[in-house]
Amino acid sequence: MLSSTQMKFVVASAALAFVSSIHAQTYGQLQPEHSQVAFTFEQMGVRMDGQFREFDAKLQFDPDSPAQGSAEIHVALGSVDLGSPDFDSEALSSDWFNAANFPTATFTSSVISQTADNLYDVSGTLTIKGQSQTITVPASFQKDGEKGIFEGQFTIERGQFSIGEGSWAKYDIVANDVTVKFQITALPN
Repeated sequence: MLSSTQMKFVVASAALAFVSSIHAQTYGQLQPEHSQVAFTFEQMGVRMDGQFREFDAKLQFDPDSPAQGSAEIHVALGSVDLGSPDFDSEALSSDWFNAANFPTATFTSSVISQTADNLYDVSGTLTIKGQSQTITVPASFQKDGEKGIFEGQFTIERGQFSIGEGSWAKYDIVANDVTVKFQITALPN
């Protein structure tokens, strides 16, 4: 038989577990209208901005159990927007994204590690144009009402993904570094 102190502890523990389970939420429903995947690079020393209009994400993220989370993001390369139809057409060509043969860029997470309050390192495989690299993406997570917002940025070297072949393979006109910025908004499952 439990003493009155032990009984209070058991009841308090059960109540805490119940309340914690109520507040635990797994975010997984992408809200594309509130999300963005953008990028910047330099061409002849001038900053250029672009974005992708179409992407999808399969997310499972509980801020109380980040290590159990996962992310798989698919970006439609044909939805590139560089602010000019001529630039967009060039970006889709075989020298650049070769979107006819490689229509999608994909990031698939393998490990999510918490580095500080609301800050995470998301490691995984990025595949563009048939080339895959293991990368680590620093990301933040904030609750905004019912929504969960993931934000971050990382830099890739376009040459590692064969983006810019032929006469574009050198980095004298278009720099090798490309910074990708994202904001992914999701609702709880």
